[in-house]
Amino acid sequence: MLVLNNIEVIYDNVILVLRGVSIEAREGGITTVLGANGAGKTTTLKAISGLLRPERGDITRGTIEYNGSPIDRMQAHEIVKLGIVQVFEGRRVFEHLSAEENLVAGGHILPSSAKLRENIDRVYTYFPRLKERRAVQAGYLSGGEQQMLAVGRALMSEPSVILLDEPSLGLAPMIIEEIFGIIRRLREEQGVTFLIVEQNATLALGISDFGYVMENGAIVLEGPAEQLRENADIKEFYLGMSGEEKRSFRDVKHYRRRKRWLG
Repeated sequence: MLVLNNIEVIYDNVILVLRGVSIEAREGGITTVLGANGAGKTTTLKAISGLLRPERGDITRGTIEYNGSPIDRMQAHEIVKLGIVQVFEGRRVFEHLSAEENLVAGGHILPSSAKLRENIDRVYTYFPRLKERRAVQAGYLSGGEQQMLAVGRALMSEPSVILLDEPSLGLAPMIIEEIFGIIRRLREEQGVTFLIVEQNATLALGISDFGYVMENGAIVLEGPAEQLRENADIKEFYLGMSGEEKRSFRDVKHYRRRKRWLG
């Protein structure tokens, strides 16, 4: 459904951030990209959603295809109309607007007010807490409620693909479980395809079908989520599990990880 073919991204015509990234998000599936801060995960999502240019970034090599057609030269609003929506790291809700006004903003491409109301009600079925807080300014919502609002706002445009950037960041474990449970429901009930970037490998691989590991702007490992969960390197570097004496992630040299993953 969504395919990145050997993507290279450069910022300011100088800084090479993505180095030949190839990723496939299968229709109706949940695909995860794991990696530490600075690995290039967010840049990958922005390359898909058309948001590189405002930050002086550019795709200089490779292609991005959606349902077999190239989208890497399209504008962001055109990509949204195709059915691809990004939910940003840190929520990025409109703090001065109410929760329901945020949802209205997410449905700006809908053809009628009746459709807008229908979609708001559909969001409330998945996020009943938002219905209770619909008149509250988004800036006064809790972090978990803001994340629910960000996902709900994305649902307003009836997307086929949702790009989720660090959905668990800064949230309490119970709230994270609730949000990831809703992601499962949306996949099962609405057929939404998800591409998720995460540092929390346990959560991400627990709901995903397929996963990729990114380091320094390149994919260093990929495979079915179940296989990655059993991978010794993933267990050691992302899940904190090792048959050896317990060590900090920071104690392991970066070059050693890459050497092991690349064989």
